[in-house]
Amino acid sequence: MPNSPVTAAGAAAFDDTGRLLWQRRTDNGLWAMPGGVMEMTESLPQAAVREVQEETGCDAEITGLVGTYTDTRHVIAYSDGEVRRQFNVCFRAALLGGELRGGVPSRVEAREGTGSERERGTPRGVFR
Repeated sequence: MPNSPVTAAGAAAFDDTGRLLWQRRTDNGLWAMPGGVMEMTESLPQAAVREVQEETGCDAEITGLVGTYTDTRHVIAYSDGEVRRQFNVCFRAALLGGELRGGVPSRVEAREGTGSERERGTPRGVFR
């Protein structure tokens, strides 16, 4: 049973040719878009921009809202006893530059993919 609601922000970050930035997480090996928990001193858009920078090394600018996501089955249990249920706001972002690199908890293998590949979570081709 969750004991902590958490607000998170993520970004569907696109380069100027329309490629979507993906990262492969080191904690579970799954592909994901950059994102994470909003800090108390920032807005949700600021959190999304910070997470893109921290996790990928890329600079981004928010250009729109993709959607809000919550699922009662999305529960994360930590060894310290925290059991969180996460609420996520996903923004659309434009990549402005920076140096592509991995951060914690990710190893960035940024990729591009077609819509159907993104739905299956199997992006292809290196994003450079």
